[in-house]
Amino acid sequence: MKLMFDLQVLALQSDLTRVITFKMGFDQSNRSHPESGTNKGVHGASHHGNIPADVLDFNKINTYRGSQLAYFLAKLRDTMDGEASLLDKSAIVFGSPMGDPNLHNHRRCPLLLMGHANGALEGGLHLRAPRGTPMANVMLALIHRLGIDDMEQFGDSTGAFSLSA
Repeated sequence: MKLMFDLQVLALQSDLTRVITFKMGFDQSNRSHPESGTNKGVHGASHHGNIPADVLDFNKINTYRGSQLAYFLAKLRDTMDGEASLLDKSAIVFGSPMGDPNLHNHRRCPLLLMGHANGALEGGLHLRAPRGTPMANVMLALIHRLGIDDMEQFGDSTGAFSLSA
């Protein structure tokens, strides 16, 4: 993952691209991440059955993946592009398609927006969407913040989710 993140930073820094899509792994994969502290595969660990030791293994995998994201964010923060860092100039969307993978629940999925998108995002906020809010509402709000104001809908959005406190 670090190599892929390094390549992404280079691509942004050299202006080879302005958009990158990166999936950390296939959630149904049985690939393990021994560097996480467990040899369990991602998919098997996600079906932990609420058994404390198995929940801990899944937590180890997610903590490891989160540390890789932190590595990427630090690289963006430490890479200057003119007067601002790449992190200040970027919008990074990170999330999961599962709210509770143990049950294959697609409700209340976690979503993070990082970076300042050239001042379009405030940062330092924790916002909780009301129950039943489509994730597409956040995407629509982000599109608006990035200057595309004439888009009234995105996917199954029901309106723009406020990205302010």
